[in-house]
Amino acid sequence: MAKKKNYKPGSKQNSFTPDRIATFPVCESDTLMSFLQKAMPEKKRTTVKELLKHDQVAVNGYPKTQFDWPLEPGDEVAVNFVRPFHVFHNRRMQLVYEDDDIIVVNKGYGLLSVGTDKKSDGTAYSILKEYVKWNDPRCKVFVIHRLDQNTSGLMMFAKNEEAKNIMQHNWNNMVLNRKYVAVVEGKPEKPEGTIKSYLAENSAHEVYSTNDREKGKLAVTRYRTLKEGNGKSLLEVELDTGRKNQIRVHMKDNGTPISGDRRYGGSPNAIHRLALHAMTLRFVHPITRKEMNFSTPVPSSFEKLV
Repeated sequence: MAKKKNYKPGSKQNSFTPDRIATFPVCESDTLMSFLQKAMPEKKRTTVKELLKHDQVAVNGYPKTQFDWPLEPGDEVAVNFVRPFHVFHNRRMQLVYEDDDIIVVNKGYGLLSVGTDKKSDGTAYSILKEYVKWNDPRCKVFVIHRLDQNTSGLMMFAKNEEAKNIMQHNWNNMVLNRKYVAVVEGKPEKPEGTIKSYLAENSAHEVYSTNDREKGKLAVTRYRTLKEGNGKSLLEVELDTGRKNQIRVHMKDNGTPISGDRRYGGSPNAIHRLALHAMTLRFVHPITRKEMNFSTPVPSSFEKLV
């Protein structure tokens, strides 16, 4: 008779146990242990202690282990009877928003959006892929758009093909506003304006402007000056189109290359990075059709440059 194999919970191949989560609204001030015993009178005190100990109790979406954690009316307590709650944490990327269809993150400087022929791990995509598979190995992440490795800021990913296809096929209609902030060298001739050109790419993968619409794709960039100082300008930049390296090329064309952008005419700076950040992302949700609006502050290092 074959010996029966012993598997750790959840490790057996092709097996998956779905989460079993109960949620309880808090109606009056209490402490967590006291509240749980009232909310689940059928559970022994030792069982509740074990749930707390193993991060299976969350308050307003965040796991809590303290027995005396204070609760106030309006709070929500969730209990996962199957596995610990998993909170996203990565020093190079911040989770801004997540639902069943999309994820919005604040990508750090130097982090690739997706893999390349030389690097597939440690990208924004691979980090999120590992994260969603924690709760369900069947979950997937889909790339909707990208940011340059050296550009920080807001990015959106899809959690199913329907959301991905809707966003990609209707990008210009679904995305209502994309704003960046950039520190450029010098001072624009006009404090605000619009830059238009056709962008093409050469064999060295460098993007450049051309007047030949047969060679390039139309790119439109709007900017306005927020602050000036130290021979630099802090600009708010808005995209009407989303071409590769669009802002970097247009700032060079405008005589004010982005600080730290040596590829497109900029000089090294004190913060040792490309001074370009995707600050605002406003779009129509691909499934619910609700308007979604996310913003991040101007990086403090950018303020110091000017």
